[in-house]
Amino acid sequence: MNYKIIILLLLCFNCENQKENEVQSSNESSKPSEIVEVPKLNLDQANRLATLPIHCINTEYPNKLGQVLGSEDDLKSPKELHPAFYGCFDWHSAVHGHWSLVKLLKEFPDLNQRDDLIQKLATNISKENIKQEVLYFEGKHNTSYERTYGWAWLLKLAEELHTWNHPKAKILEENLKPLTNLIVERYIEFLPKLNYPIRVGEHPNTAFGLSFAYDYAKALEDSELQNMIENRAKEFYLNDKDCPLDWEPSGFDFLSPCLEEAALMKRVLPKDDFLSWINDFLPELKNNDFAIEVGRVSDRTDGKLVHLDGVNFSRAWSLNYIAEDLPEFSHLQKLANRHINYSLPSIVGDSYEGGHWLGSFAIYALNSIEN
Repeated sequence: MNYKIIILLLLCFNCENQKENEVQSSNESSKPSEIVEVPKLNLDQANRLATLPIHCINTEYPNKLGQVLGSEDDLKSPKELHPAFYGCFDWHSAVHGHWSLVKLLKEFPDLNQRDDLIQKLATNISKENIKQEVLYFEGKHNTSYERTYGWAWLLKLAEELHTWNHPKAKILEENLKPLTNLIVERYIEFLPKLNYPIRVGEHPNTAFGLSFAYDYAKALEDSELQNMIENRAKEFYLNDKDCPLDWEPSGFDFLSPCLEEAALMKRVLPKDDFLSWINDFLPELKNNDFAIEVGRVSDRTDGKLVHLDGVNFSRAWSLNYIAEDLPEFSHLQKLANRHINYSLPSIVGDSYEGGHWLGSFAIYALNSIEN
């Protein structure tokens, strides 16, 4: 008899506890939505961010060449090897440092030191300098140099010059064209050989490399490159399901493998096909309360750990791209803003470990925000 009484008491307690939890849950769901500040790329912010590429595109050392030495003849200074893109610690950072200046000059006619910055671009992206860059890429040991991260940023620079309505832009685009054409050829040669996509959170990530190349192909109406990327993206990713987003980020990722892939498929698939695909690939994105923690940086003087500021910016641009023109995903924009707001205050005036590249990521993320 005592056991029956105890059981009844436990059942009553559980019922009351469940009701309390339901009331608490109801109260929480009725709270006003969290207000997240929308970051803006205005003139003041643009001048602030421009200081990063200004200070590094002509800074030769420290420098990580990442080259294969075929002989002692290859032992040359960074500026001798890469007269256009020798600064900013490594080649790809120098390339997207130049992209940053083009992007800011293009969007902000009143940018500080405008004439001087255009002259810097003209000096670096000269016919002679680009000819030397091409010679480097044509070297026997350099066929895979900067594949595909640096390739992608080079095409993004070419795209930005192509769409900049300024007399100097056409000259710079023409100067860059031999290297641009070579990179396009490298993509077309490489992609059919790639049997499996590279799904990492750093430079070789296939989805990132294809996204930027696809943007270039559309802007320049390069149907061969565009069709190849569409076909390879579908072959690589169309059957993917349940991407493990909760495994991200790894300790020094600066790209999100899941979100980069989703942003690429948003580019190459028709709307209805994408909605069907994303429902299998990342079904949690459609939930209005979907959230992922920002990448937390413990030491911004550590060149690897500071990558997590980059993952915040790249997550933001991917989330915003996914949400663009899709109202059912508009809640992702708030999450993107939260990621930008975490890392943006720290990238100017901080360690060179992040300053030579994070400005470009911040600019690209800020430009992904719908006005």
